[in-house]
Amino acid sequence: MSGPETALVGFAFMIALIALRVPVGLAMLGVGAAGYAYLAGGMPLLNLVKTTPYYLFANYTLSVIPLFILMGAFAERSGMSAALFTAANALVGHRRGGIAMATIGACTAFGAICGSSVATTATMARAALPAFRRYGYSDTLATGAVAVGGTLGILIPPSVILVVYAIATEQNIAKLFMAALIPGLLAAVFYLCAIRWVVLRRADSGPAAPRVAAREKRAALAAVWPVALVALLVVGGIYGGVFTPTEGAAVGATLTLAIGLLRRSLGWQGVKEALIQTAETSAMIFLVLLGAEFFNGFLGLSQLPTVAAEWITGLGLPAFWVLAAFLAFYILLGAVMDELAMILLTLPVFFPIVSALDFGLSGEETGIWFGILVLVVVGIGLTAPPVGLNVFVVSAIARDVPITRIYRGALPFLATDLLRLGILVAFPGVSLGLVRLLT
Repeated sequence: MSGPETALVGFAFMIALIALRVPVGLAMLGVGAAGYAYLAGGMPLLNLVKTTPYYLFANYTLSVIPLFILMGAFAERSGMSAALFTAANALVGHRRGGIAMATIGACTAFGAICGSSVATTATMARAALPAFRRYGYSDTLATGAVAVGGTLGILIPPSVILVVYAIATEQNIAKLFMAALIPGLLAAVFYLCAIRWVVLRRADSGPAAPRVAAREKRAALAAVWPVALVALLVVGGIYGGVFTPTEGAAVGATLTLAIGLLRRSLGWQGVKEALIQTAETSAMIFLVLLGAEFFNGFLGLSQLPTVAAEWITGLGLPAFWVLAAFLAFYILLGAVMDELAMILLTLPVFFPIVSALDFGLSGEETGIWFGILVLVVVGIGLTAPPVGLNVFVVSAIARDVPITRIYRGALPFLATDLLRLGILVAFPGVSLGLVRLLT
């Protein structure tokens, strides 16, 4: 078989392994190693095994991943998410759909110190679902708002998924964070509009809660100063060039730990659980990264990315048509596959093709813009049927709500996601404006 044919067979075999529930990292590692040995021989594979893990994991940039995960774990266990929801609910809970709007607002703020969609979804579900039920919200609106609100954990910087994308495509992490801010805030605004539309159609789906007294409102707002402080120092410091993303993550993790200990909202048991969670999550991500490195080496030898890029550019199709096809494929793939695996599986083939197309942007701007588009479609995949990881997280917490009702509750929000994706594709400046302004 030729190199490209071997790569296609490897792709099919790897997808079959993943479908059989083989861990994604192991599937990529096994297929990548076997393909590399087939094309290059046993000794070159042994040389790859000897050097690749060291050079991959000795990369200083990778340390940003466990640090951001640790910051989010400390924030989750120190009660910051509950304080954010209480403050947001005090501001808008008295409006129709106000508790759902408060959930979106709290997810937006928590995303600035978390970086994980699953963590944001789980913590906000535990904080918000009791309030939804207390005031008679429909299960569809309540669970749908929590599921889509959790996606803001990766849309609002810092984002672990964006860090992985930056490492895989050799893009600037700080610039990707800048580019993600406006699309992330746009997502929050669109979600609020979706909630408003739902309660206008059915007033009983989101009844107004009692108005909070002024004194309680001030107390609730005062309780969220730690979140504002951490977000300002971390995100503002990265944007302002005060420190690198890795340094910002270290500052954020240290500050979140200190605040939790000083306020006595984070005990030593919570610290231990946060460290264990960080170790487990980081190990999973690093295994996938290692598998992707071997699989990318196999693809590089096969010449499939180069052949595919030359073939697609040779067709003479408009660049935006090719991009639209890739994004549609991402949405379909995201409905059945984990977001990290989806990105690392497709980028070795898709990214060279996108980089070769002419969108009227520089090479760096194209890489950053495509990263934001990938982030948006990953967010869609987190709530779209038939998988939708965030939906499963909410279903595990709200056990009495059928999963079909959660999917139905997410549909109005998914419609706004598709609208936002269209805006970002048509107007790259929405994503790149802040990058151009600050750099």
